[in-house]
Amino acid sequence: MTNGLGTDLTSLAFLSNARTRSISPENFTGEKGRGGMADEGCGAAAARDLGRGWKVSPCVSIPPHTVFTMADFRGQGAIKHVWLTDSSELSRSLILRIYWDDSETPSVEVPACDFFCCPDFKDYRQLSSLAVCVNPGRGFNCYWTMPFRKGFRMTMENLADQAVSLFYQIDLVLTELPPDTAYFHAQFRRVNPLPYKEVYTILDGVRGKGSYVGTFLYWGVNNSGWWGEGEIKFYLDGDGEFPTVCGTGTEDYFCGAYNFDAHGRYNEFCTPYSGLSKVSRPDGLYASQQRFSLYRWHVTDPIYFDADLRVTIQALGWRSGGRYLPLQDDISSVAFWYQDAVCGGFPPLPDRDGLEIV
Repeated sequence: MTNGLGTDLTSLAFLSNARTRSISPENFTGEKGRGGMADEGCGAAAARDLGRGWKVSPCVSIPPHTVFTMADFRGQGAIKHVWLTDSSELSRSLILRIYWDDSETPSVEVPACDFFCCPDFKDYRQLSSLAVCVNPGRGFNCYWTMPFRKGFRMTMENLADQAVSLFYQIDLVLTELPPDTAYFHAQFRRVNPLPYKEVYTILDGVRGKGSYVGTFLYWGVNNSGWWGEGEIKFYLDGDGEFPTVCGTGTEDYFCGAYNFDAHGRYNEFCTPYSGLSKVSRPDGLYASQQRFSLYRWHVTDPIYFDADLRVTIQALGWRSGGRYLPLQDDISSVAFWYQDAVCGGFPPLPDRDGLEIV
């Protein structure tokens, strides 16, 4: 009998004592037998001839500069799937936060679009991977298993000057967690531009035992030419100047090769574990800089650490004489990891102007 946490095609055939719950604007509490009971909501006018139970509350409206609580759930189990979409026309105007158990600090604090690897709403592309899918038209899905022992709280902050309609569904499994179950974390960072000869930090300050499971990068290039000669480095458990894990190049880490070049151009690809999911190309007028969306999921090859973790990546191109050129690019990242305790807090997010993609 399975506990409902780890499911695959084989485990589906076995019985379980786990219980399924779902939180959405049609059932804010996720209680059993209480979905679709709304008398009021954004769909009430459309359902006026049909009445209660006929899609009365499929979404919520979040006022400008307001934090909305999507879920505040008590119990033990794990989030297994999150789906959402929204009416926002501004990239990075919505901030997703998740708090585990009774923590007052979030373990997930990421612009919602970056959490789903789609930071630029104006240039939507489909993304198909094991951990994250972005489906037509702009349906955001994540399949990370996110355990909680006492409960969790999920919020969405609207930084925009206008209200945003948010549609969402959070699917849970209620079950007893094994003692060695870790907490899910995701952290956003951005540097624009990266100072000359400095290394971009994807993650730092992690203390505890855990595993690093994924990277999303959104890379805006400020030079012509190839930009991905830099190495990613994982500093584990007291590493000093030199890391334990050192990559060989940016495209190599994201499981590509030779500049992602196929037939003289960047070639987008989406696979279960890695991808160059989007290349934003110049339009010949105002959109002059190339931007790249890249993801890498360490599903079969997690980076394990016992005490601490730091992750960096270099930004390198080429200059005359076959020499490396340290780049000053616009780099954003989301780091995904599990650790044995809820983290103690993240560096402050950039303000709205610091988040904006222009």
